[in-house]
Amino acid sequence: MKNIVAGREPVTATEFIELALGIDLELFTGSATESAMERAARLDVAHEVLAELRESDPETAAYAESLLRTLPMKTRQSDGRRPRRAVRRSVKGRAAGSVVAA
Repeated sequence: MKNIVAGREPVTATEFIELALGIDLELFTGSATESAMERAARLDVAHEVLAELRESDPETAAYAESLLRTLPMKTRQSDGRRPRRAVRRSVKGRAAGSVVAA
């Protein structure tokens, strides 16, 4: 069975939470690339939203407040390429599965 919230089908768990709770997670968690000025502006808005949530939905407000204490969300690279991964290659004379101390 597909999970559909408000006529939209979430692809990730984060999208499902955003649709189910009606809040933008990045508003409360931030971005790893935001400047100090952007962070200050985002936190101002987040605190205003949090104040309204406390009145209308205390449970969601408690969740949003806990998000404020988390590390910023990682953002995807803007050029569309996937991040590079380290490739381990076997060294001559060693078994293919052995680990080399770095």
